[in-house]
Amino acid sequence: MKIASVCTAFPSHWYEQRTLTEHLVQVFALAPPMADRLRSMHANSGIAGRYLTLPLDAYGRLGDFTSANAAWLQGALDLGERSCRAALLQAGVRADEVDTIIFSTVTGLASPSVDARLVTRLGLRPDVKRVPLFGLGCVAGAAAVARAADFLRGSPTGVALVLTVELCSLTLQPTDRSVANLISVGLFGDGAAAAVVVGNKHAATGPSIIATRSVFYPDTEQVMGWDIGAHGFRIVLSAEVPTVARERVPIDVDAFLATQQLTRRDIKRWIAHPGGPKVLAALQDGLGLQRDDLRCSWESLSRAGNLSSASVLMILEATLRTNPGARGDRGVMLAMGPGFCSEYLLLQW
Repeated sequence: MKIASVCTAFPSHWYEQRTLTEHLVQVFALAPPMADRLRSMHANSGIAGRYLTLPLDAYGRLGDFTSANAAWLQGALDLGERSCRAALLQAGVRADEVDTIIFSTVTGLASPSVDARLVTRLGLRPDVKRVPLFGLGCVAGAAAVARAADFLRGSPTGVALVLTVELCSLTLQPTDRSVANLISVGLFGDGAAAAVVVGNKHAATGPSIIATRSVFYPDTEQVMGWDIGAHGFRIVLSAEVPTVARERVPIDVDAFLATQQLTRRDIKRWIAHPGGPKVLAALQDGLGLQRDDLRCSWESLSRAGNLSSASVLMILEATLRTNPGARGDRGVMLAMGPGFCSEYLLLQW
């Protein structure tokens, strides 16, 4: 299986981090000591700015979860269609050649799901197999590509379209002044990414997917996720995430590579979901990497923040564009998410 293309799409509204922080100080009506703490947390995030689905002043008019979710659906359809069309065009694949579409989000709800609403808009076949995923969060970009590879193992002429859309800004909880929420509102942004994955009988130039591995950590359900209710989506975010990145991921990577008779020394490219600055630094430290090894992850975090499931595909797109490398080079694509869990793909150019 090969990744034939990856394309991202973003809303038209981009704001500097400082502008967003000052707006949030007003939204949360923070007293001076807490306002200063928020400014410090956001300033140390390594994020220059983020994309938002709506103009900044429109969020105060959303009112309730119903209106926020309606805005999510409209934005998801727009960005989803744009990224899918771009990915299909780049791969040289017609929409009616797509055999399955795998869609993931964790920032909004819809039934029929977004993938269903895109079938006619994109011109997909009526017999296209749809696989909507919800709840995987940040791990879903890697997991969806891995599940596409699973599908294509039995279909060497097949084509899978992967789409991830995350509009994190529409989960804003203006009455939640918890530390987890104050961190998250300075970290997450909006965007979409699509990838075309093809069977081994297609003449694609992208990297091959050699192997995949999923890892679930028992009794870690409260490390990351959402508390979902009438209020909408309220963040669950534990301080344990950097520890997992530093201590557990290297063990998992080594075990995964060992199944292919490889070690970390054999890996030339690392496509890692950024999480946040502490998570990315912990991952870098745990894997024994240099900052330049994760350059695309750091740059993605700076430019757009954490896009949840879309981030790792944004980083893969940047890697393919800026670091073509040599034939035979190997790479590892990885992400972590609610569960708590992680996903790994071994790629070869």
